[in-house]
Amino acid sequence: MSDATTKNPQRTRLPTRMAPYIFALYMAIIMAFLMSLVITLAEFGTGPHYMTNVMNAYQVAMPAAFFCILVVRPVVIRLVGLTVHGH
Repeated sequence: MSDATTKNPQRTRLPTRMAPYIFALYMAIIMAFLMSLVITLAEFGTGPHYMTNVMNAYQVAMPAAFFCILVVRPVVIRLVGLTVHGH
């Protein structure tokens, strides 16, 4: 390897056309986890099995959130376009 390669390694990036799916994936990962934390706390409170319960809820919530974001995203983009001036 040359010095330039070791100092500035090239990152692998996905094509631009994948952006909506990557956005949906990241949004689903983050939001499903946060919502699992909050809903589990509201339903069961904290306890020795809190994180186990959170992760059980997350296993259901994450795929559901990913699918919902993919479905709802075009509607939200349209609503933003109708709501925000110059968008």
